[in-house]
Amino acid sequence: MGSLIGIYIAAAKTETPRLVEEANVAAGRGIEGDRYFAAQGTFSKPDNPSNEVTLIEEEAIDALARDYSTTIRPEESRRNLLTRGTALNHLVGKDFQIGEATLHGIRLCEPCGHLEKLTSKAVEAGLKHRGGLRARVVDGGTIRVGDLIHAQQ
Repeated sequence: MGSLIGIYIAAAKTETPRLVEEANVAAGRGIEGDRYFAAQGTFSKPDNPSNEVTLIEEEAIDALARDYSTTIRPEESRRNLLTRGTALNHLVGKDFQIGEATLHGIRLCEPCGHLEKLTSKAVEAGLKHRGGLRARVVDGGTIRVGDLIHAQQ
């Protein structure tokens, strides 16, 4: 069981995501106030649940610095939720609870050239297979920094 240590949203694809203490999430939409909620994200496509919520482990960002001498701030990862103590790769195909919301892990959120271009850093190689998780919202609700993450069996 891990915890949610950051929530990041950006209203437009050109904005750097900003930290918020809590957010509402909605099934079929994602995080209220985020670019993908409004279908304004770089990779927005109609009815694409894999863009509703993205997560990344704090441990992956730490490993990027340690193993590749590349430092990024959590918001530079362009992921919505920063976690600690949860192996996100293990949540692919599973439901999990954060605060009042239930999410479903769809697939890994591998880094891409677009992320590397935005960060001007060697993040693509450094975050390969640890770039996070794409999830859809099964049941909406409020999530808050500090909420525990519970994988459902």
